[in-house]
Amino acid sequence: MNSTSLHYRTFLALLIAVSIAFGWIMWPYYGAIFWGTILAIIFAPMQRRLVAALGKRRNLAALITLLLCIVLAILPVVVITGSLVQEGTMLYQQVKSGDLNFGAYFERAVSALPPSVHSMLDRYDLSDIRSLQQKLSAGAVQASQFLATKAFSIGQDTFQFVISFGIMLYLLFFLLRDGSSLSRRVTQAIPMSEAYKQHLARKFTTVIRATVKGNVAVAATQGFLGGLAFWVLGIQGALLWGVLMGFLSLLPAVGAALIWVPVAAYFLLTGALWQGIGLTAFCVLVIGMVDNILRPILVGKDTKLPDWLVLISTLGGMALFGLNGFVIGPLVAALFTAVWDLFASDGQSLPSGEVLDAGIPTPPEDE
Repeated sequence: MNSTSLHYRTFLALLIAVSIAFGWIMWPYYGAIFWGTILAIIFAPMQRRLVAALGKRRNLAALITLLLCIVLAILPVVVITGSLVQEGTMLYQQVKSGDLNFGAYFERAVSALPPSVHSMLDRYDLSDIRSLQQKLSAGAVQASQFLATKAFSIGQDTFQFVISFGIMLYLLFFLLRDGSSLSRRVTQAIPMSEAYKQHLARKFTTVIRATVKGNVAVAATQGFLGGLAFWVLGIQGALLWGVLMGFLSLLPAVGAALIWVPVAAYFLLTGALWQGIGLTAFCVLVIGMVDNILRPILVGKDTKLPDWLVLISTLGGMALFGLNGFVIGPLVAALFTAVWDLFASDGQSLPSGEVLDAGIPTPPEDE
């Protein structure tokens, strides 16, 4: 082993150790760092336009962009979250006191089923409605209690939230101001060919913007329309159900139907035909059209991820990282497919048209 190879391997080991230590130190605030980076990527085009309009005054442009980011993205989320926590707490109190009894709603819907369905339930030993009603009521109490517990924990962790929020805004300002130069330095430090780096960077930014800007806009629209429909029909907790429909609409295939289909079925079974038909028509035609029209416009087809991969990666990401996972999951899946596309097409043309260099730089070999 020559001295050059020993020097390279020692430095590489030091580089890995220092990087792991740095990541370990940053981990307690990974959520603030993550969302600061995400917002910087989303609002980077606005920052560039303001820099050009203000005569390259980057500090002023970054400050204006930061204020717009707070007004357009952060403040609405804070207001909705506060209202959601309040409504979730009220829902728990109603379920606990018996004013809102999901078990009674279930029993009423089952009793309205035709005799043939009751015969089928008897055949499969599913006719013990009282037991199912008790389980449903217990599940509703546990779910509402979970919401109330989360509301209490948010109040207890206010100081930690304020610190994380301040770190995110502080980091976001500097990422907006210096993001271009920082990204160039990071890109230059990666030991890959230029075509590889450009392809992966393009995939990274495309997935970030598509997932956050596009999917969140679609989810917010569907949640608003669903909550509005529930409010018009006089359903309690319309805001909560609207937020749940918006959140579930991030998942392909299933989406908001997990919320509105049981409600529409209840209306139809209990004889409220106009409410059931109206809710079904509104959700299928209006909310469904929002997904079919807005998602291709805002998200586009640049991510090139199949629905099943988006669904599984989103669920897996949220299982590991909580709410942050709805971005991290599809991002990792997109980078996974992009890296394997590069590996499979090494030295050939990529789908976007650029031609790859043959191979990645390797460390010096032993003599």
